[in-house]
Amino acid sequence: MSYDKLIECAITAREKAYVPYSNFKVGAAVLTKEGKIFSGCNIENASFGATNCAERTAIFKAVSEGHNTITAVAVIGDPSTHTYPCGICRQVIVEFAEDENIDIILIKNKEDYIVKKLHDILPGSFTKRDLGK
Repeated sequence: MSYDKLIECAITAREKAYVPYSNFKVGAAVLTKEGKIFSGCNIENASFGATNCAERTAIFKAVSEGHNTITAVAVIGDPSTHTYPCGICRQVIVEFAEDENIDIILIKNKEDYIVKKLHDILPGSFTKRDLGK
């Protein structure tokens, strides 16, 4: 499967990051079950607990538009390395993932990225499926 458009959206979102404290820009894009793409960037706040990660921004945008199932997530941070989602974002991803086999695309640039499975970056996860919901 080609993730070119998803990767492009994540890279574009990274440029919109609001990071006056860390100067660490992150962009993300999620692909929904319906084939729609939602992007997001990290948004910092002087009250650090109010900061929101790029992955959660993209997922929350999708959910707020009625798309509760994601099939892939693309993330770009520092272009010199592959930036992984933080622990909180991994838990939010698993909550809305179609299943634990969705692709997580870790981007350096359009040509240099790796694809991991969600269960590889969050082994032993639990969701509403595990709670019988």
